Amino acid sequence: MPSDNPENWRRRLSGVVDFIPPELRLRVVSGAAIGLIALAMLYWSPGAFAVLTLLVAAAMSWEWSRIVRGPMPDTGLVIHILTVLAAAILTARDMAGMGIVASIIGALAVAVLVTGSGRSRLSGAGVLYTALPVIALGWLRSDETLGFLATLFVVISVAVTDVAAYAAGRTVGGPKLWPEVSPNKTWSGLFGGIGMAAVAGALFSIISGTGGTLWLASLGLALGLVAQWGDLAESALKRHFGLKDSGDLIPGHGGFMDRMDGLVTASIAAALIGFFIDAFAPARALLYGS
Repeated sequence: MPSDNPENWRRRLSGVVDFIPPELRLRVVSGAAIGLIALAMLYWSPGAFAVLTLLVAAAMSWEWSRIVRGPMPDTGLVIHILTVLAAAILTARDMAGMGIVASIIGALAVAVLVTGSGRSRLSGAGVLYTALPVIALGWLRSDETLGFLATLFVVISVAVTDVAAYAAGRTVGGPKLWPEVSPNKTWSGLFGGIGMAAVAGALFSIISGTGGTLWLASLGLALGLVAQWGDLAESALKRHFGLKDSGDLIPGHGGFMDRMDGLVTASIAAALIGFFIDAFAPARALLYGS
């Protein structure tokens, strides 16, 4: 019987790694790296997190514009990114409402600038698609007392939904959810994803000591469902233009839109929930439901 020396452990670990397909290994490594950077920036400060969301939104702006209008850059992309920048700055200065106004103006400007009715509307919609999540996440994170935990909860809900939906879809399979839009998504993946998001919400309450367990479980499920809808919406856009991925900026994952599609819709939904419950303390409102 071989001894459990370091060399034997190294060989066993190497065997496990070799068993994992190279594409999946690349996906895991790049995903973990991005996740660690995002967590560090989120924890560091609202300002650092605002810079991160701005950079990601700029990359998504390029991807959206390329999908809808072709080779970049063009004037529409410049206005698009400047609008996102203005929205981020205004939100960081406690003027999220003005950030929304700036986003709408920028969307209208891009829509008027771009010729062709279909591409015009989609180009304008892309400005809102990238600017509104920057405002939503920045507004939640700026809450001094619970901003970090509230934003972290939104990110965890989306991440757990994505991973669990992928795992359930691959292991359980079954009927397709919407094959015309996303051939690989299944109903088992949908229910597995939002079910685990509910579990994650309950565990988040227990571990962090914030919010009510039932409330955060329900909220996790709701945000997971909204995130899945965002995933399908982005898939529909790519399918309309005959594309598989939004880009190739993230090794093993495709583009930033491919990874942030669920967070786009979930963050906006979370901000709206916080706003309607208590606009003066959105993070607390989101976590406690009151």
